[in-house]
Amino acid sequence: MRHGVDGRKFGRNTSHRVAMFRNMANSVIEKEQVITTVQKAKEVRRVVDRLITLGKSGSPASRRLAFDRTRSNDVVSKLFSSLAERYQNRAGGYTRVLKISERRWGDAAEMAVVELVDHPVLDRKRKVKAEGADEASAEKKDLAPHDPFNRFRRLFSGKSKVKGSARGAGSSASKGGAGRKTPASGGSNKSGGSSS
Repeated sequence: MRHGVDGRKFGRNTSHRVAMFRNMANSVIEKEQVITTVQKAKEVRRVVDRLITLGKSGSPASRRLAFDRTRSNDVVSKLFSSLAERYQNRAGGYTRVLKISERRWGDAAEMAVVELVDHPVLDRKRKVKAEGADEASAEKKDLAPHDPFNRFRRLFSGKSKVKGSARGAGSSASKGGAGRKTPASGGSNKSGGSSS
């Protein structure tokens, strides 16, 4: 019986589960918004809220404890500087879980966004390249003739399926790939197949 046992197991052993929560909490603190399943979001919310409470205390002992739980200097410095200032007047509830209407493609799991409350507007758009670099790459593309199979030629150039065999003439292997072993001459033929 599970009397008084708290938290979801997620089909993992203890060390795997702790590592998963540590990684997810670090991602939530660094990026301030993460998409995951609803159940994982509800569990990682508890971890993140406790870390932010540690950051608000500001003592050296709580800083050491936060590093022990996150194992990341960047996360600890953000917890004790910007997040501690942001949530100074808030008594708890530093994260929120918002369900997403689309389910995950592979297993149709319910998805959710776990994010920090009162976070600044996040710019998730791709960065635009500099104009000079863009023009130079366009000139190179115009000068080179277009070969649709060039990428595949570069991938498979000089590679052979059979190790140790040279390409072209002088190869001991047959064209079908790896060479077949033939039974030694003389004696009985035990190569299998039909006995005709």
